[in-house]
Formats: sequence, structure tokens, C-alpha cells
Amino acid sequence: MANNPSRRKAIFAVAIAAVAGVLVFLAVGGIGENLVYYWSPTELVAAGDEAYGATVRLGGLVEAGSVVRGDDGLDLAFSVTDGTERVSVRAHAVPPAMFREGIGVLVEGRLAPDGVFETKRLMVKHDNQYQPPEAMDQRTMKDLVETMQFEADDT
Repeated sequence: MANNPSRRKAIFAVAIAAVAGVLVFLAVGGIGENLVYYWSPTELVAAGDEAYGATVRLGGLVEAGSVVRGDDGLDLAFSVTDGTERVSVRAHAVPPAMFREGIGVLVEGRLAPDGVFETKRLMVKHDNQYQPPEAMDQRTMKDLVETMQFEADDT
């Protein structure tokens, strides 16, 4: 009876269904824990208690006069606004070189119980428009090569 083709097909079909079920469970089972919501400050404030503990990407502008840098260069506090609401942000990260007041930012983190948004990931928004250097800043290839050469006489 072990050589019965219909029995083998049934066992094969059950095995395929079981494997498919496990794959679907693994793919979909942890999806809720891995979702990251993109909210503006107004949406974050409106979410109330739902905002606490959720991983959120908060986007807006760095509010003028709100940037406070820590002594160690890693701690940074500022406010993000969308023109309607503002959210205080505490970052523990090296800010990008373009970070400044009035620039668009995107921070990923969580809203702490004290109402401050905590992040370790800070990104600035900028346009992708290339602007060539001014005519007086242009150098020849020879000038650029000379700035890269070490002086052998100094050794």
C-alpha cells in the first residue's frame, strides 16, 4: 500500500501545504512589529497615547532657535514643526553636516513617556539639484592634482 500513487500524492500535497503555511506565518507573523509609520508633528500629537512606544518616522522642519548641542557632540535637542504643531526631539547621533535650523528633517525613533521624541537616526531632507561651483572657484585638473600631492622634501 506504500506504493499507492494516490497516497503519495496526498502526502506530498499535505507536506506542500504545511511548508506553505509555515512560510506565510513567518512572512506575515512579525509584520506588525516591524511597521514604521511616517507622521508629521500634527499627526503625532493627534495620535495621543497610541504614539507612545510605536516606531515612527517624524518629518518636518527644524524650528528656528530650538537647536541645543551637547558638550560631547553627540547629544542634540531641537524641535520639529510642520507649521501647526511642534515636537521636542532628543537625538543621540552625529548630525549630518547639512543639519541646521529651518531645514527639513526626518527622525526615526519613539515618543518617550515625558513627551520628547527620542531618536538615534537623524536624516536631513535636501533637493537633488546639482549646482556647479562659481566660475571663480573652478580649478584646472593640474591645480587639483597639485593639492593632492605630498611634498617629498618634508620627510
